[in-house]
Amino acid sequence: MREDERLPTGVDRHTFGDDEHLATRGEPVYGEQTDGEWRAWNPTRSKLGAMLELGMDTGLAGGAEETVLYLGAASGTTVSHVADFAGPTYAVEFAPRPTRDLLAVADSRPRLFPLLADARKPETYAHVVESDIDVLVQDVATRGQARVALENRRFLADDGRLLLAVKARSEDVTREPGEVFADVREELATGYEVLETRRLEDYHADHLGVVARPE
Repeated sequence: MREDERLPTGVDRHTFGDDEHLATRGEPVYGEQTDGEWRAWNPTRSKLGAMLELGMDTGLAGGAEETVLYLGAASGTTVSHVADFAGPTYAVEFAPRPTRDLLAVADSRPRLFPLLADARKPETYAHVVESDIDVLVQDVATRGQARVALENRRFLADDGRLLLAVKARSEDVTREPGEVFADVREELATGYEVLETRRLEDYHADHLGVVARPE
């Protein structure tokens, strides 16, 4: 399978000036390059963008029927791209200031639903997020990243996908990243089947991209 065939509907490669980038259609958010309605998806600013750029088989389909739960939405850099091509997109962010920015991003994206909540406590937003979510995207800077993914597994459909960006330095700054990644994969295996992993070093130091499905 060619890498471009793994891109979701609504994500394409587009030329901005002299450079080609992944792109979605929507209002710009973080100073990214634009060309008409297209906005460049910068993989150095987005772990999910890096996973797609590296050709990982994320299982993202795109389209108005695809539901997404995004953990660690921050001010909306990546989740804004997701909401450009996916259906209902629930964006969980713990800090009030970036959540205010996220609300502004949602103004032009009616399928984006910001939630001020702690991804470690899914019971606090379980009454809002629908069940049988197609894709769980996780990009949180905290210890216990595997545990967060396991706690939020309850929202995923049986054939859903977890797209996890593991931050080694958030787990333990004193250990080698490879050791941290091995421990996270082992813990994830208690509730997920890991389908693919890839270091994101080309774009993000000490990060691992993981694609998994619930078991």
